[in-house]
Amino acid sequence: MSQSRTFATFIGSTIGQIPEWARLERDLIKIIDDASLEFAKRYTNPDGTLIWRDFWPGMDGSDDPYEGFMNFTLHYIMGGSAKLDEEHRKIWDAITWQWTQYGQIEDEFDGGYDWMHHGEALLGFYWFGLANPNVLKDRQRTKNFAALYNGENKKVSNWDPVNKIIRSPITGSRGPNHNQTGEDWMTHREILENYLPPFEDLPGVDPYTMKCPWLDDEMYALLIKKINERISRGDVPVNLTATGLMTHAFTYDHDEKYKTWVLEYLQAWKERTALNGGVIPDNIGLDGKIGTYNDGKWWGGYYGWRWPHGSLTVLEPLVVSGSNAVMLSGGDLSHLDLVRSQMDFLWALRKEENGQQVVPKRHFDNGWGHYKPVDPIHPVLVWNISLAEEDAQRVERGWVAENEIISTEGYVQGSARPQHTAAWYGYMRGYSPDYPIQILKNNLEAVEFQIKRFQSEEWNPYTMDHYREAMSIHDWQILQPAILEALIHLTLGGPMFSYHGGHLHVAVRYFDIVNKRPGLPSDVAALVEKVSSEGVELTLVNTSALEERELIIQSGAFGEHQILSATDRLTGTEETVNSKYLRVVLAPNTQVQLHVNVKRFANVPSYATPYDLPEEVKDIPLTITGRFDK
Repeated sequence: MSQSRTFATFIGSTIGQIPEWARLERDLIKIIDDASLEFAKRYTNPDGTLIWRDFWPGMDGSDDPYEGFMNFTLHYIMGGSAKLDEEHRKIWDAITWQWTQYGQIEDEFDGGYDWMHHGEALLGFYWFGLANPNVLKDRQRTKNFAALYNGENKKVSNWDPVNKIIRSPITGSRGPNHNQTGEDWMTHREILENYLPPFEDLPGVDPYTMKCPWLDDEMYALLIKKINERISRGDVPVNLTATGLMTHAFTYDHDEKYKTWVLEYLQAWKERTALNGGVIPDNIGLDGKIGTYNDGKWWGGYYGWRWPHGSLTVLEPLVVSGSNAVMLSGGDLSHLDLVRSQMDFLWALRKEENGQQVVPKRHFDNGWGHYKPVDPIHPVLVWNISLAEEDAQRVERGWVAENEIISTEGYVQGSARPQHTAAWYGYMRGYSPDYPIQILKNNLEAVEFQIKRFQSEEWNPYTMDHYREAMSIHDWQILQPAILEALIHLTLGGPMFSYHGGHLHVAVRYFDIVNKRPGLPSDVAALVEKVSSEGVELTLVNTSALEERELIIQSGAFGEHQILSATDRLTGTEETVNSKYLRVVLAPNTQVQLHVNVKRFANVPSYATPYDLPEEVKDIPLTITGRFDK
């Protein structure tokens, strides 16, 4: 540790018996380490490429292999094995090469796809910044990827700086795709057979049922024609997920151009919403006007209010962009007003069915429809940013029973997606004191299930039929054992990230200051028991009977919050801190129970670490410029 850097320090107090949650937490960290390394060995070649097909057509699918391994580095960031981060980086490079050969990726970025899928693909890439901000390849790639969308890369035209629009729902390193082909969509056909039809005027097709004959060649040709006529040009709300890439770029070097882009792009969508009477339109023409290619209708765009997922893919990018803007602006919570207004608008349209409040999920030509219960994930994610009581009320309205908030039933085995966001919120609000034990046992069972599954002969990568169906592109996601929800909720004090491209917005993270790496040191368990606008309550336990452990607590995933003071609730010891870092020393079998007073969004978000750069890399270039770039 640098001799010039000092930290306020707390010393652990002796405990009698190690808490059950602490034992379970360390067990979970260990089994994820072991299972993930075995999973990678089973499904990849020695060079990191995936054991899979020799040919993969269409524009779909480059996101899926990244998703199968993205949690490796995130687990390392929380205290998992450093081998997982090393393995993930090797596999990430190999996937990028492999899907370049298939034809989906060009210049290390997907050639052309939507931002729901770009967001999924980039999650693991974002974790690289949290793991180590000094990797030249990561920094250079980030600048190159951001240049695809802020106009700096003159070879592509994704961004219109005048109208403040991304020029198509399908964009990437090849620019906007306004003329999509049957080959582009061919791997979607089987899947979309069981989705809502994308248009309401398809001959012989009921526009309100979850069936559409994409496998019929004549209908398929008509669908591609209508896609190009109506929804391949202009901007859509899901493109707001691109603010995650710009936020990632800003967090490395604090270049104001990335922050400006995020705030201006979100503001453009606020203005369009105001022009549309308070409802965000889901299709903007290349001329910057609402409904240019859709008979003037504000609904019916790609990933919009109607197709394919309805409100899910309208609200989620508003959560992602609003959260990014709050952090970049130093805590201006008004950037959440756009997503708040859309949730409130839908709530105002609610009705009661079978004793439960339901809200519309889709807008059709004849009005709102497909009424469903409120999905708690979006209001919880908003509350996690603001910690405001008004947003807590948005979370809890519409529930008919308290146990709907705290239930841990229904875990989807193998999924890296959020499963218990509402249950974690219930724990933070004091509804479910047993939640830590419940979720840890739940996740341990899920990992054990995944191990048995990927070890089975049914899932032998050398004998499986990888050509059996288009869905085999999801095999790695289905099988992956890095189930991290319990560890994120309990150790970091936040919900799982928005799966389609959201950053990790949590109360704290940790650094092993002795070994100069992120995450909890060996044997240390952490439990964030409460998060509020005033601060955080957390317990740290050293489960080792022999070894002392030392760590640094950072306030916020990006050090965006400032610790004003801290009190050990066991001893009454109080320290003035006035830093984003706090040091804790834990002798064997000791703990601290801290109440940490925090000023939220007081610092510029950064990937910087509490330890200095090693001398040998202090002078590395931050950017490499090619001979034809100037």
